[in-house]
Amino acid sequence: MDEAVDPFAEFLFTLQGIWVNVLGFVEGVAQPGWRQNQLLIVFGLAILSWLLHRKSGTWLENRVRAREGWAKWQLRAVVQLKRRLGLIWFSAMAWGVYLVMQNITWPSRSYLIGLAATLAAVWVGIAFASRLVRNRPLRRTVTWALWIYATLYFLNVSDDVAVFLDRIALQVGDFRLSVLTLITALVVIGMMLTLARVASHASATTIRKNEDISPSMQVLAVKGVQLALYGVAFYLGVKAVGIDLTGLAVLSGAIGVGLGFGLQKVVSNLVSGVIILLDKSIKPGDVISLGETFGWIQTLGARYASVVTRDGKEYLIPNEDLITGQVVNWSHSNDFVRLDIYFGTAYADDPHAVRKLAIEAASGVDRVLKSRAPVCHIVGFGDSSVDYILRFWIRDPTGGLTNIRGNVYLALWDAFKENDISIPFPQREVRMLNRQDTEAQPGLAD
Repeated sequence: MDEAVDPFAEFLFTLQGIWVNVLGFVEGVAQPGWRQNQLLIVFGLAILSWLLHRKSGTWLENRVRAREGWAKWQLRAVVQLKRRLGLIWFSAMAWGVYLVMQNITWPSRSYLIGLAATLAAVWVGIAFASRLVRNRPLRRTVTWALWIYATLYFLNVSDDVAVFLDRIALQVGDFRLSVLTLITALVVIGMMLTLARVASHASATTIRKNEDISPSMQVLAVKGVQLALYGVAFYLGVKAVGIDLTGLAVLSGAIGVGLGFGLQKVVSNLVSGVIILLDKSIKPGDVISLGETFGWIQTLGARYASVVTRDGKEYLIPNEDLITGQVVNWSHSNDFVRLDIYFGTAYADDPHAVRKLAIEAASGVDRVLKSRAPVCHIVGFGDSSVDYILRFWIRDPTGGLTNIRGNVYLALWDAFKENDISIPFPQREVRMLNRQDTEAQPGLAD
């Protein structure tokens, strides 16, 4: 019967094998010969690449600063290119030296230079490809993992390192999690999430271009596609590395019950957001009033709605408040908005002329609709004036309400002043009584 193999002993044996290979490579390089010469050539190319990086980086920066109108993605691409100019220079020159030496010397005398050129080219490709991962910590993890794997692969030690990392594991019963499994899971999930992001971005662009779908349904469809793609990507990534998710079903159920009690408001906002998207009561671009907040909906999120006011403030209003509160949607069924302003004129002025002048003045103001002509009515006889109401329509509430009211008031002022229509205001008369007048009136003396 074979004796059980000690995992720790296997771990030390693997580590010892890797160390022996490293020592063998160092001893071979330390001796004069073509290996040492190749390393000296690689070192010289690295110094030359660093100098070219500084020179070409300054030239590229000055050229970009001299031009205007660059898009953000173009500027980001230039920044990434500038950071890796040294590696690009090294890869190009190393490949050139390698091809020349392949033709004038034995292939074995340029092996290390070709290896360095290959690694530099692969590192540059990984650096640019990893930009597809938007999450910075995840992008760095994927980048470094791919760099390390590519290096080990081209050094022909990836299998030994894989065995070494697989020995470092945490095992509880039948569950075993090694460092190799964890790293593989992070890389695979990162790649799957990247593919899901690219697919969701493409589908979102297609959905937003479809004019037959309402804005609210576009938001709902985009979020549904994103949720489905990211969920499938995470599931496939976990399954690809051999992690069994069935054992987490009971635990996830218990956690879900606990979160249901602790996150009632969050769940309520999520459900309210879905309801808003389904019933189309509020959609991006609508102009709403909620309490003292007046603005237009910029975005509808899973938890809140972004409302931008005329003064540039952005309010994040929870979706639950939009469902349970009283919301004025100025553009729910159409964009027409009626505004009322009140004014008064003196009793001596002809009310027929006042109404005619008010309608003409409002009709001459920009943004006031001519198709729905303004109207003016008498609403009462005040203490010192005849009171009127002037009603007019606009179709662009996003342009502001206070400014259009001010323009109409100013047009009324100019029209009334030109036609001698007076706007009365309260006047008080103060009489100063002397001592004799006070004594002559007993009621005033008390």
